[in-house]
Amino acid sequence: MNDDIKNTLAVIPNQPGCYQFFDEKGTVIYVGKAKDLKKRVSSYFNKYHDHPKTRILVRNIRKIKYIVVNTEEDTFLLENNLIKELKPRYNVMLKDDKTYPSIVIKNEFFPRVYKTRNIVKDGSKYFGPYTSVLSVNALLEIVRKVYKIRTCRLNLTPENIAANKFKVCLEYHINRCKGPCEGLQSLEDYDKNIEEINEILKGNVSIIEKQVVKRMNELSAEMRYEEAHELKEKLQLIQNFREKSQVVSNINYNLDVFSFEEDKNSAFINYLHVVNGGITQAYTFEYKKKLDETPEELLGLGIVEMRQRFGSETKEIIVPFIPDLKLTNVDFVIPQRGDKRKLLLLSEKNVKQYKIDKLKKAEMLNPDQRAMRILTTLQKDLQLKDIPWHIECFDNSNIQGTNPVSACVVFKKAKPSKKDYRHFNIKSVLGPNDYASMREVIERRYSRLLNEGESLPQLIVVDGGKGQLSVAVNSLQKIGLYGKIAVIGIAERLEEIYFPDDPIPLYIDKNSESLKLIQHLRDEAHRFGLTFHRKKRSKAQISSELDTIKGIGTETKKKLLLHFKSIKRLKESEKDEIIRVIGKSKGEIIWDWLNNKGKK
Repeated sequence: MNDDIKNTLAVIPNQPGCYQFFDEKGTVIYVGKAKDLKKRVSSYFNKYHDHPKTRILVRNIRKIKYIVVNTEEDTFLLENNLIKELKPRYNVMLKDDKTYPSIVIKNEFFPRVYKTRNIVKDGSKYFGPYTSVLSVNALLEIVRKVYKIRTCRLNLTPENIAANKFKVCLEYHINRCKGPCEGLQSLEDYDKNIEEINEILKGNVSIIEKQVVKRMNELSAEMRYEEAHELKEKLQLIQNFREKSQVVSNINYNLDVFSFEEDKNSAFINYLHVVNGGITQAYTFEYKKKLDETPEELLGLGIVEMRQRFGSETKEIIVPFIPDLKLTNVDFVIPQRGDKRKLLLLSEKNVKQYKIDKLKKAEMLNPDQRAMRILTTLQKDLQLKDIPWHIECFDNSNIQGTNPVSACVVFKKAKPSKKDYRHFNIKSVLGPNDYASMREVIERRYSRLLNEGESLPQLIVVDGGKGQLSVAVNSLQKIGLYGKIAVIGIAERLEEIYFPDDPIPLYIDKNSESLKLIQHLRDEAHRFGLTFHRKKRSKAQISSELDTIKGIGTETKKKLLLHFKSIKRLKESEKDEIIRVIGKSKGEIIWDWLNNKGKK
């Protein structure tokens, strides 16, 4: 800490405001807000920070500046503006999709209303962004049908119109424009239409509906039926727009809805703007995390950003939790039931889907990213020292102790490595003894890997409960690997995860990717071991007394068994029949064997 920072900390006030940290080059590297500037800024230098990025930030601070404001609410607004202007290195940054279209009411005489992807700060009014181009086009179509606003780019100043510089175009002749370019429509009448369009784009269509109905009744009373019919068509178009925007309820709610999701590097926030019970805006965006920002801080930042962008002044905000934010005359509500709860659930559904879609896109570009995510989660769930890039799983197979075998399957980067799979014929165990079989294969497997200098796994999974896990631990202790390799057991009935020397099992969320990976390991070991066991059992069943006859090969044996179906029927057959099936030479051998040994 240099002298300049010490002097600043000595005089900084206990008031709300925003602070800026500068590096040795004089560049702003961080902007923050605080209810109490002195307490907040001093905390960076008076305590140890767990997050490594925060420690790096503090090491790079060479100068501090601050701005005192009147209220806590002002700190949020000022912080948001400073971050957008200065783009400090260590602040969360909004990853905004600039390709989403908006609708603009241009700041000009006889304003145009059109779609744009570029926001210019020239006094024009912008509505959006809209995630669907189709919805933007449909909305503009409604507006143009109802109000017949101009689409040309002429500079329709009063001076130019008075000078007769322009002539009406095709749009006027097909009744899609009222000809303001020749003074056929007054600026006052045009601006009145623009005011109504502004209200419609805000979602306040009920106001316009009432005005149209009132005027339609007046025209009908005056027997001006054609004009009344035009207004009726206008009303129908407006009502169609209202129905399209209505999602949850007919109750006239005016509120904002926010939901929140996050992962290690990003925070995702969904925003719904509700006017008169209808959703008029829906937008999901992403913040890139830079330090150890809390969900409450990130949600508060997102609320300020979106309300500024969309010009929202609603007095009620629906949230999943209370953000680190205070707004004057605004209530934060966490609904438990009803239509507001439905709105929150809809918002949460959208933000979760956005997160999933982003994850899928990233994994398509980098397949190892999915493996890293799954294995990192598994490491956290099992409290492992290392990420388990290499996992091996063991399973035993036998039927009443016959043909006992064991299987070892290998997963690398969360995927099966089938070339590394291994079968084991049990050599030292007689009868159905699962524990002894597990002890044998564990010792054989890892003794060999040690002798051959092969890489060892970070995790061993044993198919079974505490008993199988215990013998696996004993085997690892015997060969000096216990403590160097993590080992767990999985019991099939309730999917309990057992750890050595811990009688209480771990229950992982049934929908978690960690449990699904362990289940995949267990199921693959079971499949691989069972397939090997079936082959061995089938081979044993196929063997017969014929295998002992010198001069009789596999093909001859197959012909005999196909024809006679069993050794018993072969023994009861005649010599001529045997010769007819396999020929005279081999038939004589079989007949001699039957007479000398087979019929004894």
